[in-house]
Amino acid sequence: MINPTIGIPTHLITFSLGHFIVAIISGFPHIRLLEMVKQEFLMINPLKSRLNQSVLCAKFILRFPRFIQKISQLSHFETIKRKPQSYFRVYNENSKPETMNKKLIVAVGLLVALLSLKAKAQTQTVKGQILDAQAEYPLFGATVGLIGSDPYHGTVADADGYFKLENVPIGRQALMIQYLGYKNQTIPNVLVTTGKEVVLQIKLEESVEKMEEIVVTADANKDLPINELAKVSARTFSLEEVTRFSGGRNDVARMAASFAGVSAPDDSRNDIVVRGNSPSGLLWRIEGMPVATVNHYNTVGATGGPVSALNTNLLRNSDFMTGAFPSEYGNANAAVFDVNFRNGNTDKYEFTGQLSAFSGLEFMAEGPMKKDNNSSFVASYRYGIARFAAPGTSAVPIYHDFSFKANLGDSKIGRFEIFGLGGLSSIDFFGDEIDETDLFANPNEDAYVDSDLGVLGLSHLIRLNKTTYLKTILGVSATTNNYYQDNIVRDNTGNTLMKYRSTNVDNTEIRYNFSSTFNKKFNASWSLRAGIVAELYDANFFVEDRDNQAGIPDANNDGVPDDFRLIRDFKDQYLVSQGFAQVEYNVTDQLSITGGFHGQYHSFTESSIIEPRAALSWQFDPAQRLSVAYGLHAQAVPSPILFYEEEVSPGNYEMTNDGLGFTKSHHVVLAYDRNLGPSWRLKAETYYQYIFDVPVEQIASSYSILNEGADFVFEEKGSLVNEGIGKNYGAEITLEKFFSNNYYLLMTTSVFDSKYEGSDGVERNTAFNNHFVYNVLFGKEWKFGKGNKNAWTFDTKLTTSGGKPYTPIDLDGTRNNAGDEVRFEDEAYTMRYGNYFRWDVKFGVRINSAKKSVSHQFFVDLQNVTNRKNEFVKRYNEVTDEINVVEQIGFFPDILYRIQF
Repeated sequence: MINPTIGIPTHLITFSLGHFIVAIISGFPHIRLLEMVKQEFLMINPLKSRLNQSVLCAKFILRFPRFIQKISQLSHFETIKRKPQSYFRVYNENSKPETMNKKLIVAVGLLVALLSLKAKAQTQTVKGQILDAQAEYPLFGATVGLIGSDPYHGTVADADGYFKLENVPIGRQALMIQYLGYKNQTIPNVLVTTGKEVVLQIKLEESVEKMEEIVVTADANKDLPINELAKVSARTFSLEEVTRFSGGRNDVARMAASFAGVSAPDDSRNDIVVRGNSPSGLLWRIEGMPVATVNHYNTVGATGGPVSALNTNLLRNSDFMTGAFPSEYGNANAAVFDVNFRNGNTDKYEFTGQLSAFSGLEFMAEGPMKKDNNSSFVASYRYGIARFAAPGTSAVPIYHDFSFKANLGDSKIGRFEIFGLGGLSSIDFFGDEIDETDLFANPNEDAYVDSDLGVLGLSHLIRLNKTTYLKTILGVSATTNNYYQDNIVRDNTGNTLMKYRSTNVDNTEIRYNFSSTFNKKFNASWSLRAGIVAELYDANFFVEDRDNQAGIPDANNDGVPDDFRLIRDFKDQYLVSQGFAQVEYNVTDQLSITGGFHGQYHSFTESSIIEPRAALSWQFDPAQRLSVAYGLHAQAVPSPILFYEEEVSPGNYEMTNDGLGFTKSHHVVLAYDRNLGPSWRLKAETYYQYIFDVPVEQIASSYSILNEGADFVFEEKGSLVNEGIGKNYGAEITLEKFFSNNYYLLMTTSVFDSKYEGSDGVERNTAFNNHFVYNVLFGKEWKFGKGNKNAWTFDTKLTTSGGKPYTPIDLDGTRNNAGDEVRFEDEAYTMRYGNYFRWDVKFGVRINSAKKSVSHQFFVDLQNVTNRKNEFVKRYNEVTDEINVVEQIGFFPDILYRIQF
């Protein structure tokens, strides 16, 4: 629509509102500002003609930086003009603040332009399926009602458990789900927008005490996991949490660092440390299938990486567990991410477009495949544009990924689902273009990195009878990482004399997966779940290097070692098989007991183990619950260590770690939960973990595998034996107000101690013994517009933790070792970096447009707003012959815009 007085589009009249707000804050005369806006449009459209709105918008945006430059010449904007670097200089010393100013100004202008959308009363559809919690059979006749509606607004589930509640008002709503003989459930805080229908999967728990006169009601506690067999150290997380928390970069691993017992020691990677355990102790599952990693720039054996390939827009509610997990989870000592992809919309086609400075450009589509059998698809492609916002390095990362899930619908032979995830990533580091503060590279090296990952699975669920189902998964996952390094030889003035290839890495690991799970609900009290998991590994690992190897001859004394040293050369297949069984006995509606076992067998090392698990949960008061759990957990040695080749004689290499068995740990957890009100809860947990059969060296040393897994490489150690020990113990307190009354609050305190003993028998700090982690998260929404359908959002996160222990560098020893770092082994992890502190702040807006099927979301996430220089690592600098401190990422803004239609 064109305003006839000056030929300005209505969208851009509201666009100028952003500058009007800035003027109010800065004290600038409002009339003068509007007059300047009018003059700009008269220059664009002097004849006040009814030009196309898109043309006028484009012209104004192109003139927008010049327009701001005019304003900045006035005294009230001098503070912005004088110090642009303090606000926008983020990545390195060569950043151009003026360019960043223009980009951010245009982005903010586009945000405010969204406010021109006229709000009117809107409604949306809420739909989904209602299932029995234990056996997952549909609850025909279950009712769904909108709480607070007058007159009552509700619907009934059909024979397959599906329901559709239409004409639900836009905004945050609450639902009540009821079914005779089951505990009623309320689901608060359901976010309803115009751009996308809300699809829910609801599970009701059958009441043990069958009394129709009694109405049992249970709030849908966000803290409770989807897997009802997890009684302690577990919680569910939703898509909204991943995208809402400040500083999360749309990454579930970084989001989990907000929970008690979890820390993220590295701003440049999403490795998470759980209760002092190595990140390599984490298990990832997608749709029930174990996978090695979900990250770009992955390396074999590591679970983390700089950028997640897991698209959060495809996620439905999933579980995160930090200890003593149920029997169905194996080959993990630290934690479990049990991630689920959601189904697409079964009734209509919907689309999502998203642009983020960190996660990139994304397009997602979903919709029905065949409407008469509830089949659907959802697929998304992302192209990383972190070349414009690559924190921690000046190199240019290139990555893209594709995710999908296809639900083939219900049939007489069961339900088939196909899911997949693929990612490609590469980055090149050129020594002449980086400096000593780079978190990933060395200025004396050229490095070329390529890594790929892929996951493809077929899931089949067939119901044998009403209370019994069998779920089978066939799948394959693969990870590859290639790394090539050229060392740069310089003269005394720093000029390049020559380059030579120093490292070659070609690793590929393919896993062929088969799993089958049998689930039987005998009655309201008893249920059984049992299954098998078989993974056939097809491994091809090759690593050789001559990078600063003092022991390799240099016959012609040209500074280039004559030969490569073999690190790993393995090509073979082996099988890791697992089995489990667990029962749940609900003694009453307040008392529940679970027990079972997990078994593993590793064909290459010929190792096996049986792991008992048990848990008890007692709700001794309507507002209080006490839980306790025990589990023996075991994990195979990471591939880079298991297949390491040691030089046993000159020129002869053998695998000397191939007999290493499982690393094992006893978990004991005691938990107390108390509801403090309708939306408030307090949770306290204390735990003890004893780790044994840990690989250490045969000779007396401080080395232990417990300190590995938080980097791109593993330390090169051979002839290891399972004789080390370790322990983690601590306490955690969580105070949480779930989102209600337009705000939420999450406060976590974790205090712990993490120790280990190497083969020298000395007890030391592990590399992950931070001692404490504190988090405070707060968020609030302010509704606006007609009918309060839109909202301004504010989120913030404050994190502080103890400094990481480290081993000091032996400077003289390093100089005598051709510059390859040597550390004081007898002082392992006795030093500590400074305490970690970070404050993130996010501002955003959510718009439900006048067009019924379109919604917008925009936010600016200002990470590390104080520009705190947290210590990351101490590194030997060959050029200056000094030990330098490399700092973590400073101030870093992430900007995201999402449209759904």
